[in-house]
Order: sequence, then C-alpha cells, then structure tokens
Amino acid sequence: MPFSKKQAKAAATLMAGYGIAALILWGLEKSRILQSINLLVYDYITHLSPAPSGQTKPIAIIGISESDIKTYGWPIDDSLLCAGIDRLSKDGVKAIGLDLYRDKGIGAQQNCLRETIKNNPKFVSIFNVADAIDPIPGAPIAQQGYNDLVIDEDGVVRRDLVHVGGQDERFVTLPMRLLEITTGQKQLRKQLEAGVGKDSWLSSDSGGYYGLDAAGFQQMLPFAKPGSYRFWTLKQLLSGEIPAQSVRGTVALIGSTAPSLRDLFQVPHTRFQKSASLALMPGVEIHANRLAALMERQAKPQESKIRTSHVEFTNALILFAALISALVTERISPIRRGLLLLMLLIGSWLVAGSLALLLLHVWLELSETAVALLLFGGTGLLRRGALAQVQRQQVERLLGQTTSPAVAEQLWSQRETLLSDGRFEGRQLPVTVIFSDTRNFTTVSEGLSPAALLNWLNRCMAYCVPAITNRGGMVNKFTGDGFMAVYGAPIGLGAAGDARAALQTALEIQQGMEQLNTDLEATGDPPIAIRLGIHSGPVLAGSMGCSERLEYAVIGDTVNCASRLESLEKERHDNLCRILISEETRNLLDQEVAATDEEWIRRLIWMDWGSMKVKGREEPLRIWELRGIAPATAEATQL
Repeated sequence: MPFSKKQAKAAATLMAGYGIAALILWGLEKSRILQSINLLVYDYITHLSPAPSGQTKPIAIIGISESDIKTYGWPIDDSLLCAGIDRLSKDGVKAIGLDLYRDKGIGAQQNCLRETIKNNPKFVSIFNVADAIDPIPGAPIAQQGYNDLVIDEDGVVRRDLVHVGGQDERFVTLPMRLLEITTGQKQLRKQLEAGVGKDSWLSSDSGGYYGLDAAGFQQMLPFAKPGSYRFWTLKQLLSGEIPAQSVRGTVALIGSTAPSLRDLFQVPHTRFQKSASLALMPGVEIHANRLAALMERQAKPQESKIRTSHVEFTNALILFAALISALVTERISPIRRGLLLLMLLIGSWLVAGSLALLLLHVWLELSETAVALLLFGGTGLLRRGALAQVQRQQVERLLGQTTSPAVAEQLWSQRETLLSDGRFEGRQLPVTVIFSDTRNFTTVSEGLSPAALLNWLNRCMAYCVPAITNRGGMVNKFTGDGFMAVYGAPIGLGAAGDARAALQTALEIQQGMEQLNTDLEATGDPPIAIRLGIHSGPVLAGSMGCSERLEYAVIGDTVNCASRLESLEKERHDNLCRILISEETRNLLDQEVAATDEEWIRRLIWMDWGSMKVKGREEPLRIWELRGIAPATAEATQL
C-alpha cells in the first residue's frame, strides 16, 4: 500500500532526525573523544580492582635506585653489572634480563658484559627496534629481546605486544625470551604462530579501542599491585644482602627505578594514585608484569586474563542500544516516563559495563553505547516533544477554551488515540446535551446599548460556563443569547455519569440565578431569566470544516431534542431558570441512584409535563421539569 504525502513526510522527518543522531555518533567516534572516555573509565575501574601481589610470582626486581646512583655514579660501570649477574646466577635464578642498553660498554672492564652474555645462557640483553639501539655486542640471537613498549595515544601503557609472527628469530620480546630460557622450550611462541587462541588477541576495535594498530599478538596487560614484586637494590645485591633462597628459581630483572633516570611510565593503576612515589611505574616493573602475564598465558594460551569485546559484538550492542532507546522514547507515554526509562537504561549500562570489568575482567565498549542510548533516545524525546507541541496546538485550535483544565489534561493524555491528521476523528458517542436561551432577550436588547447588552449577557455566562466546565462538560458553542454544552465528548464519564454531571450543572445555574439577579438589580441592570433543555442520547462527534476553519461538531437527533426542549412552550416559564429534561436523561439518573445510592438525587423536585411532540421529531418525548432540590431532610417531590 503506497504512502500518502503526509505519511512520506513524517517518515522522512523521522529518518532525518535519527540520521543526524547517527552522524553525530560517527563523528564522535572518529574524533577519538569516545575512545579517550573509554580509556579513562578502563583506568579508573582497573585502579579500583583488587590487584594481586607480585610476591606470588617467581620474579625478582633488582632496581638501580637514587641511592645506587649516588654510590656508584651513572651510568653504572659494566663491571658492577657483571658482578651482580654472576651472583644471581650462583644463587640459582633461572633467567636474568638486563633492562639497560649496553650497545656501548661503560668503564675499564666493559668487555666483561660481552663475555658474560656469551658464557651465561641465562642472561638476556635488550635492544630497541624503534630507536635502532643494538644489544650487547656479540650477544647470541637466543639471548636478545627487544624492549619496545606499546604506549597508547594518551601516554599510558595498557597493553602488551607479546609477539610478532613471521619475523626473524632475533625479533622476540624480552619477556618471551626470558620465558623460553626459564622453561627451556618455545612452546608458547609456536602455539601463537599456529593460531591457538587467535580470537583472544586484540583487534583494531577490541573493547573500547577505535582503529587500534593491533599488529602482532597483543593483549591487555594485567598488572600486579604496584610496588609489590620482590625488590632489592643493586647495592644490596652487590653487598650480598639478598638471601640466595629469596631469588632461587626466579627470573631476575635488572633495571632503573630512580626517578631521575626517567625510565618511568603511566599505567592504569598509577593514574589515580595520590602518592607521588606511585604516580609512575618503572619500565623494569612493567617488564615484570609482562613476564607474569606470559607465565599465566603459557598455561592457557587460548585465554586472556583481561578479555575484550570484539568489533562484531560491539557494533551489535551499539545498534541494539540505539534501537531500544528510540523504541522506549517513541512508545512510552508520557514523555517524562520515557525520559526516566532512558536515564535508567544509560545508568544501568554504565553500571553493568563497569561491573563486567571490575568483577569479570571483561572490557566492553562503554562510552559509544551510552552515547548511542543518549543520542537516539534524545532524538525520540525531541521528536515526541515537537509532535506534542503540534498536538497541543491542534487541541487548542479544535477546542479552544471550552473545556476545564481537568478535561484538557484528559484530552492531552489521550491525544494519540483521539487525534488523526490534526483532527478529532468522527465517532458516535453517548452524550448529554444542554441547550440554553435567554427569556425576553429581544425586549431587553431594545433598552440597552450594544456594549451594555453584551456585558449583561457575559455576566450570565460567567455563572454558567464555570458550572459546565467544572463538571467535565464542554461549551461547544455560544448561540447568540445562549449556549450549547456537551457532556461525554470527546471524553466522558459514561452515559449515566455524564447525565448526572449535566443535572448538577443545571441545578447550580438554577440556584445561582437568584444571586445573579440581586447583583444585576444593585447595578441597575435588567433582571435575567434563562431556559435549559437537557437530553441524552447518541451523537456523531468530530472535527468539521476545512484547513482554514475547523470546529468540534456534535450533530444528531440528541442535539435537536435538547434544543427543542429549551424552546418548548416558552410561555410556561414561571421562575428564573426553567429546566426541561427528557425521560432518557432521567432514566440515566435512576441508574446512578441504583449504582451509587447518591442521596441528593432522591431529593430532586420534578414536575411531569407528560409526553409531547417536539418540532422535527415524529416520536413524542416524555418531559420533566426540574423545579429544584428539597432540603436534606425531605424526600423527592413529583408534581
């Protein structure tokens, strides 16, 4: 079935709104703003996570401290390093990594390091690929490890380049080389290159990364508690203060820890540390964490300690978030409830994603998903708000000020079912109609100026209109010197409830006429008397007219009957407010008595006019005149 022009326009507007939201989301992703937020959240949650102690790992750090520099000077003489390496080897360490560049010797005995590395298969020398710094001259290929750390755009070390496949045998990382010397085999490296656990390594859009350079085998680096590895200074090593049993069976890493040497890096655990001494992590400690992660990985090569979501899952999650937020804000009424649910969705997602990382060590993309919820949900709310404004204008244009605030609120809450293309759809409704007219209007008008006459009529309407609207009725139109009021359209209280409200309105007007005339007499104005005709039945109700002029029309035999009752036998009018009511309306009142047992209905004073034919209707109407209401102690009166 083809779309109408109006439907096509609405669909285009809808698509344009969500298209703009998608474009903003794409722009934020490409700007790296969302990645920065993801990384900040990752760091904070990692900082909160209870990190294990490095004491449990078979790793020892020999740090070159500020005290060592003061004692031995800088750079450290090769002979001192040789002495320390020899002592560690004698104490039974399994492997030794020197995290110091020694492509050029230092001191008079600089050849000792070259001899040591040739003769000590436990000893590994670092080199740097990016800065083209070579290892110790003469170092066997199996005892070389490259030192390059993977640093994110914001200068933080979060991930580890474990290995790069398809390279020369020389290109093996320092931790991997130490692991292979410790175990005496290359099992893990072979498994990696054979594709074991291939889905557990980082890709370009893993976790909260966007467009990451994920070459080689990279993983998120799990950190032990900063400063918790077994640690001794170079001076303690050289002076024999380290018990042999404390380092036996471990892998020893020798490197600088002195702040003045600036071999310090930001890591997630240190970014939120208040202590200045823990604000950065020495490179040698980062290597210790890399080695510890490899030791765990060797046992389960297919698993990462910190898992990350893959791009397919992330994209599906973002799409789902966009769809669910749009659905919530488009479908849930009222708008404020949709807004609350949207905020609940965003909050729940942020909490769930944070707990996944904190407790399960699973890093999900947080920021773009949350922004997708906000953007698409916000678009839905804005669209609903704009539509609501249009609908409010439509309701005001169609009904104006003819309803009470309470009825207007009901209309507003039901607007989506009542309105169609800016109009009230035609519906058959059971209603009660009141018609009024002013007695002797022509005579009074001859004695007053137009302004005074209009003021005189308005003083009467000031009594009548509030009595109507306060009971849920609608002043459908003013008929010169009278009005037509409807109960039950566009919404009502049910046929019996609408009839009761109409009767209560009529009684209030009737009782108010005496005070009104007293006020008129005080200002020298003529007295006023009115007639009311009330009838209940079905009508056709809806918007009538064209785009230039629309009004809410109520048409049918029920309206005609109420009008005829008001004008019936005008000479039979002996009070200030004559109220003629049809049998149909009175029967509905009797139903109210049976249903609610309302005592005031029993005290109504009725005068039976009998069955009478009215103009324009073949079937006669049984008519009653409501003369008033008896005191509370009296019973209903039928005259």
